[in-house]
This record gives sequence, C-alpha cells and structure tokens, in this order.
Amino acid sequence: QVQLVESGGGLVQAGGSLRLSCVASGRDFSTNAMGWFRQAPGKERELVATITWSGVGTVYLDSVKGRFTIFRDKNKNMVDLQMNGLKPEDTAVYYCAADPQNRASGLGSTDTLHWGQGTQVTVSS
Repeated sequence: QVQLVESGGGLVQAGGSLRLSCVASGRDFSTNAMGWFRQAPGKERELVATITWSGVGTVYLDSVKGRFTIFRDKNKNMVDLQMNGLKPEDTAVYYCAADPQNRASGLGSTDTLHWGQGTQVTVSS
C-alpha cells in the first residue's frame, strides 16, 4: 500500500542545517505534487513547502523563505527539504505529503493527501 517514509530529522544547534528526505512507495507519485508540513507542540499543522511534479511552481511558508529549499527528482517518488539557518522556532515534527491526484498547481486539500509518519526536528538555542 501507499507508504511515505521520512528521514533526516534530528537535533541541531541554532544556525545549523538539516536535510529531510521523503520516499514514497506503493504507487507512482513522479507526476504528482509533493510537499512538507510541520506541527509544533500545541500548534496546528502548517504548510512548509510544496513543489509540483515538474519542479516549476513552489510554495514556501513565509518564515522559511530564503532558508529552506524544496527539491525533487521527478524520476523518483521522493522530495527533499534542505533546511539552513535553523531556528528554535523551527522545532516541530515534519511530515511528508503526496497528492494522489495530478494537478497543474500545488497540493490539493490536506484531507486528500497521503501522509508520512513524521520526523522530529529539534533546534536548540
């Protein structure tokens, strides 16, 4: 069945970098949008970044623009998130998401997405 597996999370000092990776299996997402969300303790899940299958058309959370970059290899069911200049407020569980539908724009509504189990990112000060 469909499975999304995240990796790359961990503990890092403020100003450091991490690269998250998500690999999907169970179906072909190579032509579907994928992205990353995060949820901090006591807060709602929020969009971090999304990317279309073509790599053209990205969306970033305002607070991570210039620090985070989303990548994907359209030949593989995967999406990476390079996170630089990490801040304590970036601490959260990061979730990979994949759209089961082909779209010209970004991800569809969150209720329709496939989700990974999440990977913890902790930024110390």
